[in-house]
Amino acid sequence: MGTRKEHDFIGELEISNDVYYGVQTFRALENFHLSGRKLSDYPYFVKAFAQIKKAAALANKEVGVLDAEKADAIAKACDRLIAGEFLDQFVVDMIQGGAGTSTNMNANEVITNVALEAMGHKKGEYKFLHPNDHTNLGQSTNDTYPSSIKVAAYAKLTDLLKAMKHLKDELDIKAKEYKDIIKMGRTELEDAVPTTLGNTFNAFSTYIQSDIEKITAARESMTYLNMGATAIGTGINCHPDYKNVVEKKLKEITGVEFKPADDFIAATQDTADFVHVSGALKTAAVRLSKMANDLRLMNSGPRCGLGEINLPQMQPGSSIMPGKVNPVIAEVVGEACYEVIGNDVTIMLCSERGEFELNAFEPGIAYGLFNSIFILENAMLTLADKAIKHLTANPEACLKAVLNSVGIVTAFNPYIGYENSASIAKEALKTGKAVGDIAIERGLLTKAQVDEILDPKNMLNPHMGK
Repeated sequence: MGTRKEHDFIGELEISNDVYYGVQTFRALENFHLSGRKLSDYPYFVKAFAQIKKAAALANKEVGVLDAEKADAIAKACDRLIAGEFLDQFVVDMIQGGAGTSTNMNANEVITNVALEAMGHKKGEYKFLHPNDHTNLGQSTNDTYPSSIKVAAYAKLTDLLKAMKHLKDELDIKAKEYKDIIKMGRTELEDAVPTTLGNTFNAFSTYIQSDIEKITAARESMTYLNMGATAIGTGINCHPDYKNVVEKKLKEITGVEFKPADDFIAATQDTADFVHVSGALKTAAVRLSKMANDLRLMNSGPRCGLGEINLPQMQPGSSIMPGKVNPVIAEVVGEACYEVIGNDVTIMLCSERGEFELNAFEPGIAYGLFNSIFILENAMLTLADKAIKHLTANPEACLKAVLNSVGIVTAFNPYIGYENSASIAKEALKTGKAVGDIAIERGLLTKAQVDEILDPKNMLNPHMGK
């Protein structure tokens, strides 16, 4: 294929003709070797950049600052990227200095060279179509990069919400299926009062519904873009009508109601929207991890634990202990959630670090945010399909725990008072007797009263006694 010469103000480089990126991308390849994750590992981010660049080209065409041939060539090249072509040409590390300039130029160079070939020219013949003068016309990294993060985040949050809805549906199925299975409730890992297994799964479902609502609301903040802000929000080198037209074009391309930010100067330096989204993701991760760990504890055993449920057996659990099976799905979901929680700290610190009119640490925000959305989506689906869907209940073990529990003495309080109930609990723990039998022996209650008090309908619902 040979090589071509490209230059920037630092100097001239030989670029292989088999690549579509150019000199500025090559500089970034030499400089940034941190995460080992390239832009190509985040295809939805590349797609978002192509959607932004297409909208910009068509807007510049409409306001009359870019001729139709160039604008259409750029738009068609973007369409090919949106369709998934040339993904391997996005080679820059996700973690980079320069506020995302290397990512923006990687996109500009690839789009330009794809367009040049379609126009009948060779890669690098920038006198016909230039990465900065034409593909980046009326733009800056400082508006295209954060806007592309938001476009990509909106799309991935939509995928996450679908995964969350799927998990909620599976939890609802179990809540209905197990509504009549009585089990012991626990507080601080100690016996509390009875509940049902259906109540447990219904509570889990309520967690997810609450997080669906929070993330849906947070996703809306991703629709306010600063396209047209250019360098710091003043719109320098941008046509006055461009910002309104580009939002219209982007809506046509994506089908999403993206809107101009209220204050472009504020929007260009402020990354709090990403902190807001990350906070909602962290909340969902905390709840999901709690749920996964509860399932793990309820599954514990099979002989010496709680044994209230049976999680699906996914793989052998030990290289030395035959027959051991571990709750690997619940465990891996917890690990995924911890990454989301850690990413939230990274996003918060990167956002706080932005000085004056620009936040130079947006690549760290993008990296953390995309990883959080991606891994949380997979965690939701994994728990739904590999744990919740196929788990089974052990009604006998659940009931046995209730009947053997000292905690049910709480139901006696309205009839015999706290002090008598506490005394019965103490004796039951010491002797192993059932609390009902002790109450009868002491003449505090009759057998009929004990049976009525310990009836599930009285223990599972608001009840003050007689």
